[in-house]
Amino acid sequence: MRQRFGLPVFEAGWVWLAGAGPGDPGLLTLHTVHGLAEADAVVYDALVDDRILALAKPTAELVFAGKRGGKPSPKQRDISDRLIELAQAGKRVLRLKGGDPFVFGRGGEEALALVEAGIHFRVIPGVTAGTGGLAYAGIPVTHRDTNQAVTFVTGHSAAGEVPEGLDWEAIGQGSPVIVLYMAMKHLGIIASKFIATGRNPDEPVAVVSNASTPDQKVLATTLARAAQDVAAAEMAAPAVICIGDVVRLRSGLDWLGALTSGRVLDPDPLGEKGSGAEQGGERQQRPNLA
Repeated sequence: MRQRFGLPVFEAGWVWLAGAGPGDPGLLTLHTVHGLAEADAVVYDALVDDRILALAKPTAELVFAGKRGGKPSPKQRDISDRLIELAQAGKRVLRLKGGDPFVFGRGGEEALALVEAGIHFRVIPGVTAGTGGLAYAGIPVTHRDTNQAVTFVTGHSAAGEVPEGLDWEAIGQGSPVIVLYMAMKHLGIIASKFIATGRNPDEPVAVVSNASTPDQKVLATTLARAAQDVAAAEMAAPAVICIGDVVRLRSGLDWLGALTSGRVLDPDPLGEKGSGAEQGGERQQRPNLA
């Protein structure tokens, strides 16, 4: 595979920081699959699917380094030190992180620790849950009829609290679609902040837990009811949350629901046809801004 696709040689003493995607092994990149096949040690997060770990070579050392909110977790410094230790021992080290290592994954912190220690590294991007996970729920993060911008926000700080350094008013007023990572614990507080900025309490919200895995669950709700409905449905992390009119497209784009449960998809989820968007039996042409 390496020669066929021109993939790089995984050198001894190197660390590859790789994204494992939101869960489905089919979303792995060729670089990551190659890294799994070659690595002497795989240091992986809690969100890495077991089916992905099964792709590691039989002799690889599997090192768990998962961090989960509210549960005993290794310190970030200890994880970085372990990567350095393994690399200095001459091992090929794959640091496997859920989603993308540079999207709320602390990949930058670990890479800088490697730089300080003089360790060579490569970054392998992955499919982040804010795009791939929502796509598996039938929700595009952008759609020209609903939004031309999207904002990705973390729902907790390094201390596990609601981030204080964010301008919640600016985000709430300026971004038509907001995607929240790691926000289940503080969803009620965050929703209240956005409503206080003037967002509609009835604005559509989708909560997607265990995205792209066999345990995926999707809850459609509103901004005002999101926290209450999540609790009633007993939904748990990991989850990605989408706020905005783009959520309405799910009724037409839930391809996975159509495949697994026979859901009938709506070709006009936004209700635009027959509302002036069509004249003389033909839809009005929009200017191509691409």
